[in-house]
Amino acid sequence: MVFELGWPQAPIQWVVSVLVFIAHLLVAARALTRPNRAPASRAAWVAVIMLAPLLGMFAYLLLGETSIGRARARRLRQTVRMLQAAGDPHGTAAAAIDGKAASLFVLAQSINGFVPQPGNRVVLLGAAQSLANAPTEDCRAAMDQLVQDISQAQQSVHIAFYIWLDDGAGGRVAEAVAAAARRGVACRVMVDALGSRAFSGSPRWSQLQQAGVKLVRTLNDLTRVQHVAFSRMDLRDHRKIVIIDNCIAYCGSQNCADPEFRVKPRYAPWIDLLLRCQGPVVAQIQRLFLSGWIPETGEQGLDAFAAATMQPQFDDGCLAMAFETGPVTRHNAMTDMFVACIYAARHELIISTPYFVPDEALLRAICAAPRRGVRTRVIFPRHNDSWLVGQSSRSTYADLLQCGVEVHEYPLGLLHAKSLTIDGEIALIGSANMDRRSLELNFENNLLIADSAVTSSIVQRQQGYLSVSEPVLLSQVMAWPLATRLVHNAVAMMSPVL
Repeated sequence: MVFELGWPQAPIQWVVSVLVFIAHLLVAARALTRPNRAPASRAAWVAVIMLAPLLGMFAYLLLGETSIGRARARRLRQTVRMLQAAGDPHGTAAAAIDGKAASLFVLAQSINGFVPQPGNRVVLLGAAQSLANAPTEDCRAAMDQLVQDISQAQQSVHIAFYIWLDDGAGGRVAEAVAAAARRGVACRVMVDALGSRAFSGSPRWSQLQQAGVKLVRTLNDLTRVQHVAFSRMDLRDHRKIVIIDNCIAYCGSQNCADPEFRVKPRYAPWIDLLLRCQGPVVAQIQRLFLSGWIPETGEQGLDAFAAATMQPQFDDGCLAMAFETGPVTRHNAMTDMFVACIYAARHELIISTPYFVPDEALLRAICAAPRRGVRTRVIFPRHNDSWLVGQSSRSTYADLLQCGVEVHEYPLGLLHAKSLTIDGEIALIGSANMDRRSLELNFENNLLIADSAVTSSIVQRQQGYLSVSEPVLLSQVMAWPLATRLVHNAVAMMSPVL
């Protein structure tokens, strides 16, 4: 008698196929119905899921959701309410502000509830004279000033960086923080678990810990397998802020590293902007730090930092306001802010961003600016450390140039500065790029400034970038080979899932 040992295989295969089919439909339905998603993003995800069922489902489970977990989201909202209760007493009602800045401050206020703060002293760090090495020396000068301020700290040092490297600048900052902690200063350091993974696993991290510095790696648990179906594994804390003694704050695009950025030396130097702030806006930047620190650590009693809003106002100070965006702020908040700033321009708009993967609203706003009579210049790095982002960015060049936007590529390193200036009067500076990650995923911090003197210093820095950049001509773009344009557009088509 012959026994067919494999006879149950057909029914099992049938059951598995049915289960996979049902799972496939459920994942596609989820991609279609998830709230707060742009139509282009829905279409891209459904295409991926339908065209490559198993790979598409797996990719969606890893990257398709923007949840940071219910427990963390609850802690974040509780912290925000607690910090809001501390108040913002020295602010100015946005409606009382004259000129085009008024509506921008109203919009920014709707994101976090902060109010515009007058009487701030905001300085763009770095003052190199030679164009050949100015951007690199500006970055070094900025880090030197940061080290000096930390060395003079008396009460507290709070630091949040996406990337912290144990190199020259990163090492000097770490040593200054450790020395401050040893003399009794309350030091808290918060780094992104992915961006600073090498630093948080290095002896320098242990040195800080032994000195008494309180340390946190944010979003560390999102990489764990049990969270795959409930959160996006690559959500990141992209903020870059420092607050010293609750009276000096730093914000901008600069990570805690040398311009040579040794983890990616091929693209060096990294060119950044860093602002040093004094005045009432420092309390807002402090609250941005605490809004990340408290949910991660559960540390109590820190609302006193948020309530300490008695920083002096400077008679010659500027009007400024901090805000942050991320997975728990309202959908499209960062896009809305960029678009509003662009439409506020009447004469001149200058933008620098390393990663340009705009959504439709942002791209159309930039393209409309020259047609409204606004001279519009955008500066991108010629060599991008992200191949996908570089290809997607270049897919927009034809649209931009045909509309009259002046496109420039910076050839002397990776221009990492995220800057937007409006008519030489208003500036938006911070950590947010004009790409899908910053617009929809990452925690970002930004500073909106309405002041001709501060904005003029930023425009001067932008002019320095432009002076060594090379203009991209429409004739050059139209002469690109068909294969090149196919790659650009194919990558851009999938940009909503990047």
